[in-house]
Amino acid sequence: MHADTERCVRAVQSKDSRFDGWFFTAVLTTGIYCRPSCPVAPPKPENMTFYPSAAACQQAGFRACKRCRPDTSPGSPQWNARADAVARAMRLIGDGIVDREGVPGLAARLGYSTRQIERQLRAELGAGPLALARAQRAQTARLLVETTAMPMAEIAFAAGFSSVRAFNDTVREVFALAPGELRARAARGGSTPPPAPGAIELRLPYREPLNPSNLFGHLAATGVPGVEEWREGSYRRTLRLPYGHGIVALTPRPRHIACRLSLTDPRDLTIAISRCRWMLDLDADPVAIDDRLRDDPLLRPLVDQAPGRRVPRTVDAAEFAVRAVLGQQVSTAAARTHAARLVTAYGDPVDDPEGGLTHLFPSPTALAALDPGTLALPRSRRTTLTTLVAALADGSLRLGADSDWEEARALLRALPGFGPWTVEVIAMRALGDPDAFLPSDLGMRRAAAGLALPATPAALTAHAAAWRPWRAYAVQYLWATETHPINYLPE
Repeated sequence: MHADTERCVRAVQSKDSRFDGWFFTAVLTTGIYCRPSCPVAPPKPENMTFYPSAAACQQAGFRACKRCRPDTSPGSPQWNARADAVARAMRLIGDGIVDREGVPGLAARLGYSTRQIERQLRAELGAGPLALARAQRAQTARLLVETTAMPMAEIAFAAGFSSVRAFNDTVREVFALAPGELRARAARGGSTPPPAPGAIELRLPYREPLNPSNLFGHLAATGVPGVEEWREGSYRRTLRLPYGHGIVALTPRPRHIACRLSLTDPRDLTIAISRCRWMLDLDADPVAIDDRLRDDPLLRPLVDQAPGRRVPRTVDAAEFAVRAVLGQQVSTAAARTHAARLVTAYGDPVDDPEGGLTHLFPSPTALAALDPGTLALPRSRRTTLTTLVAALADGSLRLGADSDWEEARALLRALPGFGPWTVEVIAMRALGDPDAFLPSDLGMRRAAAGLALPATPAALTAHAAAWRPWRAYAVQYLWATETHPINYLPE
């Protein structure tokens, strides 16, 4: 979009927050870059130039605006709506892969050479993977400086910098303030460090509107005891992270999601934030999605009644695949019971002074050691589960931010016991395919009957072609027609 100058100028002049994260405005006369909704008076069009990423702005020598803080704007929705190499690379960079494995590790995950990845990212984003990762490190450093009492040297290494000097230089270059000045500025604004050691409180922005009912309702109603809980208006869960584990509490608020993270290692902050945003689908563009679905007169009343529904996802694709198998042809309560038994037997215990969380969900490696005879499941489903776990443990099946959606579907269909429903629900909630569709789902069939939509899966699929590429969001609107706990924000 950044190449459409006229459209970008109109968005800036109208301060349209829907375009935050789609592009960034660099002001030639001041040397700063802003989000489109920056509250200051818009510059003259001839003084504006537009970039597709914050990293590209920084690489061109612009610093972040101190008023609108463009580095904290929602991420571009296009990375979650595509499965090409650039989109998968952006999801992996957000997941911290460059900091952990370098550019060669990123390229290996995608099956390309480092030169090809560099070329594709520069062509579309104006910056290579190192610059994109550097911009992310700067944002993480700012969060730690402003929201914790950690010493600056610890923040430097926690944010992924190789030295304190590199940390200081980057912060000054990107924000035009020294780290100490950032902390003092935050203190003057009334920000105070959280009381618990290791706890970080921040706000997760999103594009409005957002309907929290089915989003948090689904996560709470299907939560695995010990791993997830709803407590005092917040969804809480444990997180398995590269350098340790964490506990997150997410609370819906007007215009943002309140996020409280407790981490055993602060180096996991970036990836924890990325996974929480992914789980809540916070980078979606609800206006574009709802506009497409409103074109169908049968869906229009559902969208108008409660716009801004998101797809509830997961923080761990392998975990969700296991839970999808446990949920085959059983009730939500039964699926939670089966999962809770696995957690108690094979999950890693954690301490949670602020709630009732007790374990991390078992890793595929831990589940590979399970005895099928101990599972209270039909024999065919035991085979399905053990085959899935073995494929995840040996790496023959990889599910995550770098997954090619169609390739992952083909690998899942090749496993015993994986029918269309299981494959598509994993594609929707674990892989994040916005066009995943469940025409044979019982809730979908009931909703279709109530709305005079076609009754058979084949006919419903044909009718839903007009909803593409947002059929996963249409599923959320259709599911919401039922009085099931997944559709309601818990008390």
